[in-house]
Amino acid sequence: MPTAPQPHDAAADQPGTWSDTHVEQVMGNLLRAGVILAAAIVLIGGMIYLIRHPGQEPDHHLFHGEPKSLTSVWSVIELAFAGSAGGLTQLGLLALIATPIARVVFSVYAFARQRDFMYVGITLIVLALLVYSLAWGRL
Repeated sequence: MPTAPQPHDAAADQPGTWSDTHVEQVMGNLLRAGVILAAAIVLIGGMIYLIRHPGQEPDHHLFHGEPKSLTSVWSVIELAFAGSAGGLTQLGLLALIATPIARVVFSVYAFARQRDFMYVGITLIVLALLVYSLAWGRL
């Protein structure tokens, strides 16, 4: 049975521009890669933890917050590269948080490349709000 013709994207014919389909494919691959990378890092951290603490029973009677060393981005990165299970797990979570931020950054680039400057401005506002809320406060 013949397939229906696909709609033609005129932007794809212009040199130096990206079609909407191309942007969507790159963005999908970016998000997929970010989630897979984050999951792999968390999995490695969890495996290291289980290897180093076999059979350890969790104590659910008393809440223990994260150590101070796992509350700073730079110390998490340092601990992760030192092979710390907690550092790797936290690094995986940071990678998961960074994935949608990378999507917004890529969107700015893609809109600029498509010369859609209204969306560049709107996306830069979104990026500024993300950075502000992560770095300095709560929205």
